[in-house]
Amino acid sequence: MRRTILHIAQSSEAGVARVVTDLAAGQCARGDQVIVACPMTGTLWWTAARRGARVVRWDAVRSPGPALPREVAGVRHIVDLVRPDVVHLHSAKAGLAGRLAIRGRVPTVYQPHAWSFDAVSAAALRRATVRWERTGARWAHQVVCVSEGERAHGTAVGIRSRCTVVRNGVDLDWLTPPEASSRDAARQRLGVCGTGPLAVCVARLCRQKGQDVLLDAWTEVEGRIPGAGLVLVGGGLDRSVLAARASSSVGFAGAVVDPRDWYLAADLVVLASRWEAGMALAPLEAMACSRPVVVTDVPGAREFLPPHHVPFAVVPLEDPGALATAMARLLADPATGRALGAEAGIHVRRHHDVRQVVERMYTVYDDARSVWAASPRGSQDRRGRQSPQGRPLGRQNRQGRQGRWAKPIRECRAGRSSGTAPDTRRTAG
Repeated sequence: MRRTILHIAQSSEAGVARVVTDLAAGQCARGDQVIVACPMTGTLWWTAARRGARVVRWDAVRSPGPALPREVAGVRHIVDLVRPDVVHLHSAKAGLAGRLAIRGRVPTVYQPHAWSFDAVSAAALRRATVRWERTGARWAHQVVCVSEGERAHGTAVGIRSRCTVVRNGVDLDWLTPPEASSRDAARQRLGVCGTGPLAVCVARLCRQKGQDVLLDAWTEVEGRIPGAGLVLVGGGLDRSVLAARASSSVGFAGAVVDPRDWYLAADLVVLASRWEAGMALAPLEAMACSRPVVVTDVPGAREFLPPHHVPFAVVPLEDPGALATAMARLLADPATGRALGAEAGIHVRRHHDVRQVVERMYTVYDDARSVWAASPRGSQDRRGRQSPQGRPLGRQNRQGRQGRWAKPIRECRAGRSSGTAPDTRRTAG
């Protein structure tokens, strides 16, 4: 059965973009019609188009604000135009605008990619965000969490939803090391000087990813391991602040299109996040390249590691001392690091192939359609294929409604857009 699958995402860079692109590519390969609605900034629009998806423009900003009514109307317009079999909403903003726009009239899957309330520090705003997630859960026929920890985290604050855990996967074909895959060869390609121990962090430079905590820990690592270096790979608004407090042994690589050589050049890949979606992609990618990792104990972090790696790899949140100890232990013992890396590579290939994720997502879609079909909305649609206003969906209505706030949809395909798309498939940071 050929399906029409609509992915909607405001976050169009880094991890969310990679997840959406990999899903779209796998679904296109299965013969489905895949549409990705996203802003024309970032990398998602051209990576998804190059992998076979049809891309349409959805103008949206990261934070809720005055633009929300227009964003909601834009989603409604796209859904009416595309008439998908299932809508897959990615991350907080698409989850907000999409659920308000659709309200259960189409089979809807919501994937938080980290709960929205974790990004809020003010107590009152956090309470309001939790209340919204509780309310919005009724307009999702399935919620996808990437770890049991993420699901439990939502349940703990009262989010009651039909939830399925689908653990993240990575593109193993892309991450298969080239022939010249040695650490020294990768450093030479990158222009990294020296042969000393090297730690690498691949992530956006922002509060969520905890690079400030990492720099505090690095001060202690420098004292323990002379000649060690740290490179922060990724772009972000916090670069100038972080650079001002970094020592001379810390490098900033900026946003890179392809981070594979940075994984290969590293003796250790570290991520000091304050919160995550439950299973960040960068550590999985590093493990696929047979590199050991150190990560903070966010919900789900222990689930993607071989169990005996946890004592080496998982440290408490916002604890520079514990982070420094874990990094120094592996940087000072390269033999143990290489052994852990080799085991990590085998583990990822066995449990985190993105093709497994694509297959599991079809089960989620089938479950969402079953729940929707049993609902009053689904019953009405089967009787008359009616619009939300109760009118039959005739030819004119199938074209979609422009809406008071909606801008015209612009379709983008690789090589035929208003911009020039890079030739590669991945962006870090």
